Amino acid sequence: MWIQQKNTPAPVDELQGHTVGLKFECNKCHEDVFTASIGVPAAEHFATMPDDGQYETEQLKCPTCEMTHEITVTSNPKGVRFEVSEVKADQVYYQVQH
Repeated sequence: MWIQQKNTPAPVDELQGHTVGLKFECNKCHEDVFTASIGVPAAEHFATMPDDGQYETEQLKCPTCEMTHEITVTSNPKGVRFEVSEVKADQVYYQVQH
């Protein structure tokens, strides 16, 4: 089941230790793009600033138009955020891979 990312971070306790798949619409060709499984990094419990935390960054080419999207997964005690370059946060969907 795809879950739309909201303005609040996804629950870290539900995602930490799992992998997720992301889905978003390419802002160039408007086709849906799906990622392979992405690991959710462990939350940094000593983070003092809201932007502090562990993160992973990957690049993915759109299979239709070859545009390169940068994907960043950030995890901190307040939750997990999925950022895709040039795609609005509420246009990113995730699902836990089992």
